[in-house]
Amino acid sequence: MDIEIRIATESRDDEVKIKSAIAEKLDLKESEIRQYQLLRCSLDARGLNPVYQMRFKVNEPTVEAPPISKNYKSVHNATPVIVIGAGPAGYFAALELIELGYKPIVFERGKDARARRRDLKAIQVYGEVVPNSNYCFGEGGAGTYSDGKLYTRSHKRGSIEKTLHLLVEHGASTDILIEAHPHIGSNKLPQVVQNMRATIEFCGGEVHFEHQVTDFILSLEPFAMSYEQKNDSSSQLTAHSSKLLGVVINNEKEFFASAVILAVGHSARDIYALLRKRNIYTEAKPFALGVRIEHPQPLIDELQYKKKRGDYLPPASYSLVTQVETQNLASVRETRGVFSFCMCPGGLIVPAATSPGEIVVNGMSMSRRDSPYANSGTVVAVELEDVKQFETPDVFGTLAFQSKVERDFFNAGDGSQRAPAQRLTDFVKRKVSNDLTNTSYIPGIFSAPVHSILPSQIYKKLQQGVLNFEKLMRGYLTESAQVIGVESRTSSPVRIPRDTKTLMHTTCVGLFPSGEGAGYAGGIISAAMDGQNVAKAVARFLN
Repeated sequence: MDIEIRIATESRDDEVKIKSAIAEKLDLKESEIRQYQLLRCSLDARGLNPVYQMRFKVNEPTVEAPPISKNYKSVHNATPVIVIGAGPAGYFAALELIELGYKPIVFERGKDARARRRDLKAIQVYGEVVPNSNYCFGEGGAGTYSDGKLYTRSHKRGSIEKTLHLLVEHGASTDILIEAHPHIGSNKLPQVVQNMRATIEFCGGEVHFEHQVTDFILSLEPFAMSYEQKNDSSSQLTAHSSKLLGVVINNEKEFFASAVILAVGHSARDIYALLRKRNIYTEAKPFALGVRIEHPQPLIDELQYKKKRGDYLPPASYSLVTQVETQNLASVRETRGVFSFCMCPGGLIVPAATSPGEIVVNGMSMSRRDSPYANSGTVVAVELEDVKQFETPDVFGTLAFQSKVERDFFNAGDGSQRAPAQRLTDFVKRKVSNDLTNTSYIPGIFSAPVHSILPSQIYKKLQQGVLNFEKLMRGYLTESAQVIGVESRTSSPVRIPRDTKTLMHTTCVGLFPSGEGAGYAGGIISAAMDGQNVAKAVARFLN
């Protein structure tokens, strides 16, 4: 039977008290509790005395699912499928392909996880941006250094349990199987993704680093649709679609396959340009843009727990959302959402630029979450009508808008990766800060009018959003917090459209867009599940 108990935070790992609580809940003697298995654990911090809510299976045999990797076949001589990108979508697609009997050939523009660390040091310490090896590009993609939170609301997209079990099989803690908001940590994820690569290669797949896709090999001859597609009214493919035959790597090597999974991540601007150059349809999409707001972690703890954290509670987090009404550039009243994003308790702010001449910040946490700082992206929705003035024949308005803001923040500085910053209280008052507090951002910060570097329509919404957040979380608006910019890579500003049933590109046969870069995911788990789903779609296509 399954039961739930509530237990004091200091007793979470106390087997004696847990067994006593289970017996009391079931009105049994403790001697009658033969065995119990923890299924789920979540922290309820709504009251003055936070408690853990724990769900157990009691007096039933423990059933452990066999390792998923036992289903993997040798694919050394199997039909190849090209996977572009070694992030969550790409690697999980590769593992799914192996399970289905196909040989994944993964091309990643960046370096392997170990070599990638040197380039992360270069941007952190020396302000040197290596375009193909940074916090966004390289083995594991942006997910490797984006905190490692494993929470998603996308429960209908696939099996979250399968995704989590695969992570555990490759080195993640089993705690992620029971925690309500599981987290691996950016110090643990590199080894996990390296283990995933080892599995892919052991089974006969291939992973190639510093292999950047520079062109697509296309056939422009009409392509005969399958019987299923011809008789499926929801299919958006036409008989005049182009067909993808393969890719060109590093401007010289050609690789051919009957299917290509495009899992490049949200910062692959060159791929968006290449798609447009090759007349493979893409479209602008809404995204979000704002700043990172950093507080002292003890302050967030007190605001959330209503007391000092102590030894038995995790660093507190928060999730804030509000609607604000402002005038747009046409003097029309509009309502937009302002929300916290990728909140990192006990976390760090890192430089996430992918090209010289831009400032981009992101957040991450190590597994212990023991930094004295808490940070969160605080962003506002950017809709297509907000960026019409940036539209040109060659560049999407959303992409141009995003890029311009990143350059503006860079140009406000001294040519390094030092980031413009402002005390939160000064930010809402439109006042340059006389001084700044300490920060987790290693390249450093300098006092600047962040309020005026941001586009005015973005700033006004953020300003009102922060004032609203103070009403939701008293003490949030404080001079001990500061704004650091710019947080601009929350999601892709471009969508690569695909058929809703076949998951194939709507105008290019054999191309399967996947993950955040294609506009179909937002985080490690949703990207991983999307990669798995696309791999299944590829198998249906090739059968």
